Amino acid sequence: MKAIVQDTYGSTDVLELRDIDKPEIADDEVLVRVRAAGVDRGVWHLMTGLAYPIRLAGYGLRAPKTPVPGMDLAGVVEAVGKDVTRFQPGDEVFGIGKGAYAEYARAPENKLAPKPANLSFEQASAVAISGLTALQALRDRGKVQPGQQVLIIGASGGVGSYAVQLAKVFGAEVTAVASATKADLVRSLGADHVVDYTRDDFSDGEHRYDLILDIGGNASLSRLRRALTPKGTLVIVGGETGGRWLGGYDRLLRAPLLSLFVSQQLGTLVNRENHEDMLVLTELIEAGKVTPAIDRTYPLTEAAKAIRYLEQGHVRGKVVITV
Repeated sequence: MKAIVQDTYGSTDVLELRDIDKPEIADDEVLVRVRAAGVDRGVWHLMTGLAYPIRLAGYGLRAPKTPVPGMDLAGVVEAVGKDVTRFQPGDEVFGIGKGAYAEYARAPENKLAPKPANLSFEQASAVAISGLTALQALRDRGKVQPGQQVLIIGASGGVGSYAVQLAKVFGAEVTAVASATKADLVRSLGADHVVDYTRDDFSDGEHRYDLILDIGGNASLSRLRRALTPKGTLVIVGGETGGRWLGGYDRLLRAPLLSLFVSQQLGTLVNRENHEDMLVLTELIEAGKVTPAIDRTYPLTEAAKAIRYLEQGHVRGKVVITV
């Protein structure tokens, strides 16, 4: 099969299109004929091996343990392990696997779900990781309630584009932080207000929010706290300051500690990839309440170009690779 392969960590220059063997599946896994695969910031981190704690988390110290990148996918079941009961060959699925930038990928049964009937494979491949992260950040960590004032920093990106829609589903009033060039996108997704971070400061003290979802941002904790109500909740999802050792993840460590000494709830999210929440997303998508926002699609042969486009920071929603 054709696949994008990397032997070492590095820039997109380490990516090569090769012919390799199909992956072998375990008893609880599914072999998926990939039709499309999502591109997200996590793919960049695993490609570069940055920040360094990623390597310590089991992805490989000197080189990637999984040489084929990509996790988000949508496609058709080719074969199933002997313990798999939810799927059979021919089923159309979406979810999270290993080595998605290839013609075939393996995925655990509990990280797949039937493809939403109203989505294309391209749309479905952009749902799982970003959609689950947004859902769990709002519902589980943020405990969002109807009528609350919610601020979403990074609202025009992959996770943010789902968070805006889901916050509205939960009945919140949503303020989105995004550049002026992306204001139309976040408004189309349901944002009630837009703060242009190039001109305005969301922490100017004029407005306070019950819940702040900071997605891949780099604002200091003190600045974020100024924008919270006295008993408000902050949920940090990732961080991007470019450091090789912590890369912004220091905020993830400091926020829970500071929360012990203040009235505000300051926390982080560890995404749980599971079948049950994917079914929740499917129900919302099929009801027309949530829709993937796709910016661009690239063929498998241009996977490096897709990741470089993500690096540039201009993405509106999600980028997808077609196979």
